This record gives sequence, C-alpha cells and structure tokens, in this order.
Amino acid sequence: MTEAFIYDALRSPRGRGRPDGSLHEVTAVALSAQMLNALAARNGLSGPVVEDVIWGNVTQVGEQGGCLARSAVLASDLDQTIPGLSINRFCASGMEAVNLAANQVRAGAGAAYVAGGVEMMSRVPMGSDGAAIAADPSLAMRTRFVPQGIAADLIATEFGFDREQADALAVESQRRAALAWAEGRFARSIVPVTDINGLTILDRDEHLRPGTDLATLAALKPAFAEMGEVMPGFDQVALMKYPHLERIRHIHHAGNSSGIVDGAAAVLVGSRDFGRAHGLTPRARIRATARIGTDPTIMLTGPVPVTQRILAQAGMTIADIDLFEVNEAFASVVLRFQQAFDVDPGRVNVNGGAIALGHPLGATGAILIGTLLDEMERTGAATGLATLCIASGMGAATILERV
Repeated sequence: MTEAFIYDALRSPRGRGRPDGSLHEVTAVALSAQMLNALAARNGLSGPVVEDVIWGNVTQVGEQGGCLARSAVLASDLDQTIPGLSINRFCASGMEAVNLAANQVRAGAGAAYVAGGVEMMSRVPMGSDGAAIAADPSLAMRTRFVPQGIAADLIATEFGFDREQADALAVESQRRAALAWAEGRFARSIVPVTDINGLTILDRDEHLRPGTDLATLAALKPAFAEMGEVMPGFDQVALMKYPHLERIRHIHHAGNSSGIVDGAAAVLVGSRDFGRAHGLTPRARIRATARIGTDPTIMLTGPVPVTQRILAQAGMTIADIDLFEVNEAFASVVLRFQQAFDVDPGRVNVNGGAIALGHPLGATGAILIGTLLDEMERTGAATGLATLCIASGMGAATILERV
C-alpha cells in the first residue's frame, strides 16, 4: 500500500465569531480560496496537480451550502479541472477530510489531495441548518438527545470532575496559547487574511484572553444549568440513560468551553512519488486514521474509544505517542481523555486549545493536525495523535509520524 505524507499545513487566524469579529466580512468561499491559494503558492503547485480538494464544513446552508469545496476551487487560482468534495462529520469534518485524502492516496486513487475545512460562525450560525437528532422528536427521544453543554456536564458528573478542575484546565489553555503566540510557534502555519482590496484584516487569533485567571472564571455562572434543570428539563432526559446518577453537576460556562470563531485550514497530502516529482520534502507520515460511534447522550466521550481503536490498528500503545492534540470542545472532554489514559497533561495541547483559541467547527480537525505537526517539529517529537469528540456521539483520530 502506498504511504501518505503531509507536505504542508496552514491555517487562517481565528476571528471572533460575532458581527464585530475581524473576519465577519469574509465569506466561507472567499476564506477557503485564500487558504487554497496560499498552499499552492507555498508549494509551487500549478495546473491539475492534485486529484481533488476535500473540504469539511458543518453548517452546510446558505452561503456555506451546496458543494462549498467546488465553489472554493473556482474562487481560487487552482486549475478548474480540480474537483471539490464537501464533507460533514460535525466537529471532525476537517480531520476527516485529511484522513480521507490520506486513505485515497494509500489506495492509489490519486497521488495528491488538498484537504481541510472552513466555518464562518459569525455569518452562518451553528445549528441554522437543522439536525434530525435534535429536531425530530421520535429520534431525539429514541437516542435520549441532550444539547452538547448538558453532555459535557454529564461527563463531568459521570467521571468525577469538578468546577475547579475544569477552570484550571481553561486557565492553563489560555496561558499556553499566549506563550505560543509570544514565542512565534504558530508563525509557520498562519496565513494572514486579506480583504477584497488586499489589505490584511487579521494576522493573529483574536479570541485569546491571556489575562484569564481562576478568580475571573469563578465569577461566571454555569451556562447550561437552566437549560438542564428548568427549561426543557434536559437533565431528566440524560438521567433516563444514566439513572445511577442522582443529578447532573453543571460546571461548564463560556470560560471553560470552546470559543465560537471563524477560520479555515488546508493540508497538502500526497505520496512519496508526488513529493519527488514536485521537489517537495514530506514533513510527516500519516500512520493511521480511525473513527467510531459512541453513546449519543453523553455524546462527547469519543476521543477515548477512538484512541483505543487507532492505537490497536497502528500496533502502538499510548506510551508510544509523544504529543497529543485533544480538541477542547469542553474542559471535561480533555479531562476525561487524560484520566482514561493517565497521560501527562504536559504533553496534551501544549500550545493551548479551543478554549483559548476557538473552535471553527469544520476547520478545527485540520487545524489540530497542523498544530500537532508544528509542535512535533519544534520539539523533535517522533509521534503525535490528534483527536476530537463529535456531535451525536462519534470520535475521530489521526496518528502522525515524523519523517
């Protein structure tokens, strides 16, 4: 089987996902096209040089609807003979785009792909496309559906995490992200975003709050308590699935949950022969990919079983992995991962995560892979694993190996 390598990875800065965010004026198609152009220019790509552009985005409606991937190709300087494929595996869409590209290369179905994703959350609100698992009462009751915030609090209750642990993880995420920016650790990957006049409108992540401390977070009210206890009573729905729990402890709030942001990322994946033909040096080998389904009520525990699956497929143990990127959708997701594998927190999300920097849904998986690769190169780490929890109960993972 042909091996698949990452030749390059880049991303936009993440803009606040609000009308006053710096990227609000940019459409998903336009931001995607900028990332595609930057990737092509950095690697000297021209003509029909890649097989396909596989692009993840979650809220596929309105200006993010249709086949956004093909629209992005046509809006970019890429050859119009290159097609585009839009995919949606919720929060793991960008990772699955990279994984699908790698597996296509492995199977011999093309020598190279561009993969990644985008989400403009300031322009296309999360959930505005509807979802059967939330909107169809028969499916919602069958699965004991609850919103993600309730699921995150359910994880904290089920596995014994308290508010102080969640807030401490959030403060550390902010500290690490601020240090990473101060030391220029993201410099290789960041592509400044320009407006229609070519003027730079954002060149660094703007969701970051480096002054965050435990006292600041302690003043915030739990974000999902009213939703769970008073309004539709989602706590009772969750407890139907987890009757051994007396109640759900609500520990999450805006400060220890992922930020709503705009952003995009692109990764160049190809065979060794592709790199030789174009004078490119591979940065990492994609050693393994995996995905899994999990309980849709607690929903966000997927990083644990998918990591078990991918390690088994790769013939590795958790001790064989040097660095981890675990998406900080909520603090309890990362706490559960660290608990399950007894990994050193100092090797998880070394440069902060989505709590500090934000979670542009369809792009995050590709961002995690790029961040992991940069950190592996910076520290000399040989192996790294990136993983995400996924809405409706799924998990995805990728293992990288430096070459």
